[in-house]
Amino acid sequence: MNGRTVLERFPAGGPRGSWPAEEFAHARRLEGLSAEVVMDLATDMFLVIVRGDVGGGDVTA
Repeated sequence: MNGRTVLERFPAGGPRGSWPAEEFAHARRLEGLSAEVVMDLATDMFLVIVRGDVGGGDVTA
């Protein structure tokens, strides 16, 4: 499937100096996933995603 799996969502208005979405994505990359952070402008959330089908999770095309 050519989509993405959303691993986690984080509000864009986090505390100053805190990057929880980036920290979460980094931890997933250490586990071997190619996680990346994207911004969902419609919901004002940062999404940590993996492109392609990794099974489970929130899949959107």
